[in-house]
Amino acid sequence: MADARHGAATAPLPAADRAYDFTKELIVSGRLQGGTLISEGEIAEQVGVSRTPVREAFLRLQAEELLRLFPKRGAVVVPLAPGEAEDVIELREALECSAARRLLRLDDDALGQVVERLRETVRAQSGPARRLDTGAFARADQAFHLAIVAASGNGLAERFYASLGDRQLRMAAQALQPRPERLAVLVREHGALVDAIAGRDVPRFEESLRAHLDATHRAFAARRP
Repeated sequence: MADARHGAATAPLPAADRAYDFTKELIVSGRLQGGTLISEGEIAEQVGVSRTPVREAFLRLQAEELLRLFPKRGAVVVPLAPGEAEDVIELREALECSAARRLLRLDDDALGQVVERLRETVRAQSGPARRLDTGAFARADQAFHLAIVAASGNGLAERFYASLGDRQLRMAAQALQPRPERLAVLVREHGALVDAIAGRDVPRFEESLRAHLDATHRAFAARRP
């Protein structure tokens, strides 16, 4: 008897899903900047599908506020709204600092396991940093910060933090693509955050996180025209 799960795992994605994944990756990776006009035909040709599934993908992306559709013209990539980056940074600070405080409730063995998992995520960032691969690094960066919140055991906070993922990736792409040399610095800063957790030093974690986000995102935003 055939394994239905295996068949489902190997079945190709529907055309609309492929068009959706492809277009969304272009947007969140920063390869399509805010304000860029794209057409169904362009995406259909690149993905190798007809325009109908692309139209469905565009509607999904419009619902997620990543595209704005204009009948008979195409779609425009929605830029991050003014002030939105600062809102995301404030939420990230609140959630990650709350997570660090909750981690103090763990005993030494449990905290040690969390610290080792976090150090592993930091080690995984070294490859993209050496290659100056800002796209891969942005995803590794997102995974690291989400892991801090997830380790706290607050499922609601984890789900909410994960919902910021697309915005985090777009912000990282904007901030890091012009400055790929900063990736190695970020690896060290992530290591310092883990050291603060390992030392149960929440004030140090909060200070390090604020400096980390300031240097990556707020400093970049201040330099933009």
